[in-house]
Amino acid sequence: MVPESVLRSITVRTESRILLLVLDGLGGLPVGGRTELEAAAHPNLDRLACEGACGLTHPISPGITPGSGPSHLALFGYDPLKHEIGRGVLEALGVGLEMTPQDVAARGNFATLKNGVISDRRAGRISTERNRELCERLQREIPSIGGATVIIKHGKEHRFTVMLRRENLYGNIADADPQKNGERPVPPRALDAASEETAALFGQFIQRATEVLADCAPANTVLLRGFAKYPTIPTMEDLFKLHPAAIAAYPMYRGLARLVGMEVLATGETLEDQVVTLREHFEAHDFFYFHVKKTDSYGEDGNFDAKVEVIEHFDRVLPSILAVEPDVVVVTGDHSTPALLKSHSWHPNPFLLWSPYVRRDDVRRFTEAECARGALGQFAAVDAMPLMLAHALKLEKFGA
Repeated sequence: MVPESVLRSITVRTESRILLLVLDGLGGLPVGGRTELEAAAHPNLDRLACEGACGLTHPISPGITPGSGPSHLALFGYDPLKHEIGRGVLEALGVGLEMTPQDVAARGNFATLKNGVISDRRAGRISTERNRELCERLQREIPSIGGATVIIKHGKEHRFTVMLRRENLYGNIADADPQKNGERPVPPRALDAASEETAALFGQFIQRATEVLADCAPANTVLLRGFAKYPTIPTMEDLFKLHPAAIAAYPMYRGLARLVGMEVLATGETLEDQVVTLREHFEAHDFFYFHVKKTDSYGEDGNFDAKVEVIEHFDRVLPSILAVEPDVVVVTGDHSTPALLKSHSWHPNPFLLWSPYVRRDDVRRFTEAECARGALGQFAAVDAMPLMLAHALKLEKFGA
């Protein structure tokens, strides 16, 4: 990994434009002998692979299963072990909340509590409109807890964000989420002495929220995780002399982009909407992060066929994306989410780099197995940024 100080010293501004296309959870495992990428028909991705160079990336390190936050930070050029960001911060920024040094934020799920156990961690993926109604109800009924102001903002489907604002709050708290159905709820647990009071306040909030939601099944309780205070992190402008923008529909990814200094562009829900946004803003920025969520969602649902269809849909849209004529294109995932496992996994991610200056390899299909024999080999995802900058002619020579 190239130290941040070195990259900062050799990056230069140019007119070239980089397009980073992230299909969340793209990597898979074979079901019936084929991964999702191998089962999908994606001639446009294959054509791009033939014209570029491919490899596999490790978001953190071989064998380590990453969360979405650190795996994205790595793709943006940040050491995910140095810049550890709590999920709550990303959610808060993603839904447009302004955080202060007094705040501790957490990501929330509406969930179903039945006979003392969590029967559905996502409350049947309630509608975003129902989510909004429930968040407004909670905000009215729970304006404060223990002298701390409570700030609640709805997200998409079952997700929401809650922040506590008061002096002397700390966020070193274990998740209040059993992580799987059929388990009893778990309370927030402080991981150091300073966070004990804050953990207790969030515990009171969960108890009160469950009382307020008693008649709202399937969304009759809440789960909280990713407790965190706002971090200090350099921007992509500072590190890489980029003027970056993000095109992402889901709040957490918008929050992550905002955290590293990207302009988060307003966009619609569909891939086609995101392409329109890209076209409208392409001349105004030199780095674009374009996020596709459903590959990950269907992987977590164990829906192999639906994940295949998302890949095929993306492939059909790809020519309209490339029509803006970026100078560098990368197609990859932030992590693997095999439908076989129904979760994130440690498997390396397929990675495709296209540029007029790329040294082509003999990869002919954009799949895990083909990328494994590509010219880029296996490398840390944090090294993707130097590769993108170099192929955009944005890096000067290092040393004499």
